[in-house]
Amino acid sequence: MGGGEAAYVTQAFDSNWLSTVGPNLDALEREFTGLIGRPSVGLVNGTSGLHLAFRLVGVRAGDEVLTSTCTFAASCNPVLYQGGRPVFIDSERETWNLDPNLLAKALRTRAERGRLPRAVCLVHLFGQSADLDVIERICREYEVPLIEDAAESLGARYKGRHPGTAGEISVFSFNGNKIITGTSGGMLTSPNEEWVNRVRHWSTQARDPDPDGTNNYIHAELGYNYRLSNVLAGIVRGQLEVLEERVQQRRAVFDRYCRAFAGLPGIEPQPEADFGCPEDLVTGRTRHTRWLSCFLIDEAAFGLSAANLIRALGAANIEARPVWKPMHTQPLYRGFECLGGEVAEDLNRRGICLPSSSSLSEEDQNRVIETVRSAHELAVVSRQDRVSFVGVSRPEDTA
Repeated sequence: MGGGEAAYVTQAFDSNWLSTVGPNLDALEREFTGLIGRPSVGLVNGTSGLHLAFRLVGVRAGDEVLTSTCTFAASCNPVLYQGGRPVFIDSERETWNLDPNLLAKALRTRAERGRLPRAVCLVHLFGQSADLDVIERICREYEVPLIEDAAESLGARYKGRHPGTAGEISVFSFNGNKIITGTSGGMLTSPNEEWVNRVRHWSTQARDPDPDGTNNYIHAELGYNYRLSNVLAGIVRGQLEVLEERVQQRRAVFDRYCRAFAGLPGIEPQPEADFGCPEDLVTGRTRHTRWLSCFLIDEAAFGLSAANLIRALGAANIEARPVWKPMHTQPLYRGFECLGGEVAEDLNRRGICLPSSSSLSEEDQNRVIETVRSAHELAVVSRQDRVSFVGVSRPEDTA
């Protein structure tokens, strides 16, 4: 917490605005609109925002939605909520995000068949923007709506703009593990203010005004209990005040890892893409937030696999995780089409996400670093011992 959250929450309690209306919620939507530059509506989480985004663009039973395979399930589960069919697209090495070349191929093939997808859902992974200019241009060429899942990328930059400002709709998350948090919560934004107002209506059970003036409960269409509370909105307001500080803290954590592992073979940081504008990385017009500090492990050079390194860290009571398991390899989604998949599978097999919290102390991070280095050194010694043992002659062989 940044310190300002308690005051906003206290205001909510003192004024008794505790539910899904109130001054904090109104103010948060204004402040987020000012940050992103688009009308915004506060929701209970990012998943609900994606659900309503797919409803807005008209996803119905049998409709295809093209989306990333390297992502968390919350990015594509809402497609199923609407009865749609996700079509998964592999990652590119440069960003780990959706491969624009495969996206263009998928849309071209479907245009030739005369059946374009209902939408493209672009996920910005681990705090790094996808290549927005290219993907936006491809979607406009085929007139397919672009939805941005920017849950992991708040605070990132792409050529001077925020991820979540290219598509017809974008969704952000304030879940407890995000770079800023309301413990839960989300935000849907769109340049189409009518759509934003429609989502605000749907998210409060689509209750209509009562023409008789008796506050009766009138519902003409399906609604949901998806509105953010005024209390949690207060937490997010305090968090927004320290967003830039949180980005710098996460980047500092990542930089310490990179310095510590610089001479270590077989461990490679996730690249920070410059999208053809290397000067932007210097000015900060393009930047990765390093929401998670992600690395790739080359087992042959490092001495053990990413999975075994995660186990070694776990044995030292240090939580680490793999890069997202691709959706096309999940039991739930194995019957769905995937274009490519080899890159995402490799990222999952070799990827590791190290402790990355904004509040991670240097002492604790040093313990992570030492555990990683020790695991590497033990693996190398063990390998040398095995090689030496194989080369040892038994006494009876020389007799």
